[in-house]
Order: sequence, then structure tokens, then C-alpha cells
Amino acid sequence: MDRYIINGGNKLNGIVRVDGAKNAILPILASVALTDKQVILHDCPQLSDVNDMLSILKSMGCKIKREGHTIILDPSGINEWRIPDYYVKKIRSSIVILGAVLGRMGKSGITYPGGCEIGQRPIDLHLKGLRKLGVEIDDSYGYLNCTVDTLRGADIHLDYPSVGATENIMLAASKAKGTTVIRNAAKEPEIVDLQDFINAMGGRISGAGTDTVIIEGVKAFKPVEYRVIPDRIATGTFMVAAAITGGDVFIDNVIESHVQSIIYKLRETGCEVLLQDNGIRIKSIPELKAIDHTKTLPYPGFPSDMQAPLMAMLTRCKGTSIVTENIFENRYKHVPELKKMGANIRVESNTAIIQGVDMLMGARMEATDLRGGAALVIAALDAQGASEIGNINHIDRGYEGLECKLKGLGAKIERIKG
Repeated sequence: MDRYIINGGNKLNGIVRVDGAKNAILPILASVALTDKQVILHDCPQLSDVNDMLSILKSMGCKIKREGHTIILDPSGINEWRIPDYYVKKIRSSIVILGAVLGRMGKSGITYPGGCEIGQRPIDLHLKGLRKLGVEIDDSYGYLNCTVDTLRGADIHLDYPSVGATENIMLAASKAKGTTVIRNAAKEPEIVDLQDFINAMGGRISGAGTDTVIIEGVKAFKPVEYRVIPDRIATGTFMVAAAITGGDVFIDNVIESHVQSIIYKLRETGCEVLLQDNGIRIKSIPELKAIDHTKTLPYPGFPSDMQAPLMAMLTRCKGTSIVTENIFENRYKHVPELKKMGANIRVESNTAIIQGVDMLMGARMEATDLRGGAALVIAALDAQGASEIGNINHIDRGYEGLECKLKGLGAKIERIKG
């Protein structure tokens, strides 16, 4: 496994550009299975999760050509409805291809998905919604065999605003007869991007970004060329990295409304956050202030994906900060690793109490999940001495060339192969 060697203590300064959003491109790629027309996608991040989703499409018969950050897809040859177990166990977002394949072929087979072990992420809401559309599902022995003669629009109420369930229902309903209404739908920007993509190829969806999404099924789609939205979690990661190192960084390719909750938290620490052109500038201060209480919530609340990176910064904020994780019950695996550096963190149930320390010290650590791994990198950038972070394959799932981007800002970070 590759690892990072980081010599901390350097302020981050300069300009960094954020890539397309991981959590937007994955459901968009899944939706390619709906159509038989050419799809051209721009600003596609080069991530292991994206590669795995492309491999799933290729195994189904889709022809794929990649030119840098542009992907050209020809899905006209898709004829396989079984999704390979190998990739499904690696990438949780693969579950959303279920709705697209059902919309195209009326049947699909897929194992239960994998991904980061950050807590229980049941797919019962996905299955409940698909059943409402007329899908018959046999979920014996950990495998989903799904069939449907005709997808029919339905009125669906989600017990929780699940992003994945909202996406899966949107995909299947796009080819259903009649109108589908999703109530208590997820409001994340990635849901809006999926709506905009499907509409760009001839779909009829409205309401994304609100708690009610309306999908009118269509029979066929047209060729499409589309640009993916920038990654708000990568944006937030660079924001807190600039803050903890006392830096001055301009982050290019940002949609400000997508990161408002993160901006508010950075301003609470005393950082100056300036909105400029198509980006955000973060100017840190010598002594960051603690943040009273941060609670992770569905969008537009503070994102669970930013909890670990934020906590890394809070370890160096003067005073006591409190973080409550309301989305995933097992998302504090980074805490023991941060403690190796001298962080003062106490976890009680789903709440972490962080007492800021004067200094973090370099240590040997292991990334246990994607965002927790990013948190270790952030802490190591500020720590005194050298840190070694293993299992960075987790980080590769959500950050393209992270070490290269950080080097461009003045960080001393090296990737060691093997």
C-alpha cells in the first residue's frame, strides 16, 4: 500500500483548483446506463471510485474513452444486467446503478454494496422506493435480484432524506410510465446536478434541491455533453488545511452556496473568508478560536463528510470545541490516530469534545476511511516533525492527486509507493 510522508510546519499559500465532485459524478455515471446515446462528461475527477464505476459500465457493454478530465461514453452496447460483485463491494455508490439498469432492461442483479466502514448505511429506503415503482425484489443470501415488467410512477415518502435512495428512485422513475413524486427527498447539490444531467439528455425532473422531487418518465434520451459541479468536500478540505497551517489560499472553481456551512465555521475560528470571482480565499490567523458546537446534518446543514477534516483543525484551536455526529455512528475512527499526534479528544457516544493543544507532533498513522484519512493529512501538515500515513488508498477514493495539489501550496509531502 502507498503511504504519505509529511514534514509539517509550512504555511500553505497560493492557488489550488478543485476538481469535479466525486459524489456528483458517480450517480451521473450510473445514469449513463439509462440511455443508448453518446454521453460526454467534462471535469471528471481521476479517482479510484470513478475508475471502479467506469469498470462496472464497461463490464455491462459500455464503450469508454478518457481524455484527461473528459470521459466519452457510448452506452449503446449495454446488454448485461448483472453488476460484478468485485466492484460493488469496493464502492458503495454502485447501488444507484440499480435504478438505471432497471429503467433500461427491467431486471438487475447486484450484491449489497461496500465502501468505507463508517457505520450502518442500510439500503432499505432504496428498495422500498423501487418496490413502489413496481419492482419485485428477492434479497435472499445478501444478493438483490430485481425484476419489473413495467415501471410505473408512484408517490413515495422517504422516512429519511437519503441521498442514495433519492438518486436511485430518480433514475428508475426517469423511465417509468407516469409521474413519480419523492417526498422528504435529499436536498444535496449532487441531487440537483443529477437532475440537471438527466434533463440535459431529455429527462423531465423538477424540484431537486427541495424536499419534493417530481419525475415524469420518458421513453428515450438524446446525446448529451455536460460539466460536473465542483467538489464541495474537497473545497472544505483545502479550507481547513489553509486555516490550520496559518496560510493564505485561494481555492478556484467553487460554488459558494454549496459550502456556506463550512464558511460559517471557518469564520467562527477567526479566519477571513473572502468570496472572489469563481472561488474562495482563506486567510488564517496566528491563533484560531475554538468552535462552540458543530452538528452534522443533511444538507444544507454541516456535512458529515467534513466532520473529520474539521476536527483535525479543531485540535489546534484555542479552547474547547464540541462536534456531534448525527449521520454515521462509526465516524470517529480517526480520533485514535489524531491522539497519536498529541490531540486532546474525548468521545462520548456520538459527541467528541476537542480541547485545543499548543502543538501536534508527527507520528505514524493509518487512514481507516476516506475523510478520516484526509483529516490525518491536515493534522500532519501542521505538526512538528515528520508523519507517516499508511493506507492512503482510502484517500485516493475522493481526492485526485492530493499530494500534488498540496505541494503546489508549499507543503512538504511525498507519496511512497508500495
